[in-house]
Amino acid sequence: MIDHITFGVRDFARSTAFYDSAFAPLGVKRLFTVPKNHAGEVNVTGYGDDRPWFWLVEEKATTGLLHVALQATSRAAVDEFHAAAIRAGGTDNGPPGLRPHYHPDYYAAFVLDPNGHNIEAVCHTST
Repeated sequence: MIDHITFGVRDFARSTAFYDSAFAPLGVKRLFTVPKNHAGEVNVTGYGDDRPWFWLVEEKATTGLLHVALQATSRAAVDEFHAAAIRAGGTDNGPPGLRPHYHPDYYAAFVLDPNGHNIEAVCHTST
């Protein structure tokens, strides 16, 4: 089980605006921002549902092929995530749809965030 993930972003304001919008259909929201005097004069914020588990820090952007998949409660939420992420400046990296090569009900969408990270929303049910 993952407790939390943290990665660096180049443009904190652009990244938080993207995630504020893209995560809303999934019920994930910004829950906590660390005061700068406790974070070493950098911006740090955490997203989650009941507790922060997805953290962004304004520092050297994390590089590499970061892929984060968030579980959606419905296929409609996957569709809404994709649309919201595109409106927020994300880049399509796989439109909403079935990926039966994973399993028959694997319904997902993929977007690249402002830093190029691959963010996925996935629903594992038939609805």
